[in-house]
Parts: sequence; C-alpha cells; structure tokens
Amino acid sequence: MTTVFAAGGYRYIPAVFQYSGGVAAEPGFAIVRVRFHRPVPLADGFARIAQTIRAAERPLTAFCACELRSPAPFTEDGFRAFNEIYAGTLRNWGIMRGDDNPVARSNVCPELDPPPEPSVCSSAAGTSTRPSRSPSSRTSSTA
Repeated sequence: MTTVFAAGGYRYIPAVFQYSGGVAAEPGFAIVRVRFHRPVPLADGFARIAQTIRAAERPLTAFCACELRSPAPFTEDGFRAFNEIYAGTLRNWGIMRGDDNPVARSNVCPELDPPPEPSVCSSAAGTSTRPSRSPSSRTSSTA
C-alpha cells in the first residue's frame, strides 16, 4: 500500500520514523537523481541538495530519497541522535510531520574508505521530483 505525498509529486511505502519503504513518481513527475563526486558531510550535503532543488525551481518537499554513508555503526543513542538531526532537516523542509517520513533512504557503513563523519553518499546526493512529459522517465546528473 502506498501513500501519496502530493507536496512532493511522489508516493511512498510507509515504514518507520527514519525512512519510507520506497518512493515512486506520481503521474506527470519524474524522479531526478543527483550525484556528488565525493561524500559530503550531512549538513553540507543537505545544503547542497536544497540549493540544487531550488535551482530546478522545485519546492524542498520534492526531496524523496538519499543514500548516506557513516564511518561506523552507531550506538543506539548515536543512531537516535543522528536520526533526530536528519529528521529535523526534513521537518524544516515541510516533508515530515510527526513520525510520518516519506523519504526513502539507505545508510551504509563501508568497510573500505569510510567517510570521517556521516555523509551524503558519493553515488547519490539526493533525489527529488520534477514535472515530466513522460510519467516513467528518470534522469541523473552530477554535482
């Protein structure tokens, strides 16, 4: 079962407070994937993602997925603190209300060449929607 997040132009599979179970563009929208050349620390990554979304003349609510990397597994308290910062950004952007989070996310702790701090992954800086001529089209770009 999916839930429509009209403010973002996508639908999602409800899951847990930290993330959704996946996203898909609504008819008339496409999911656009943005890649960074190197991992960007979380706060800076979100600032760059916001800049990219605004430059595309889309609302921040169009943000729908991200790939994160962390230096090592979190303790339970550390994971909670990390998620509060992450969720705080989504709440400030008008995406999250309460514990309902439509954004899909991965968070991996790579064994080789881990980032020094939680970062937006080098393979995907963030994903957002944009109006599309084709309901199933997808595009990627590098930032």
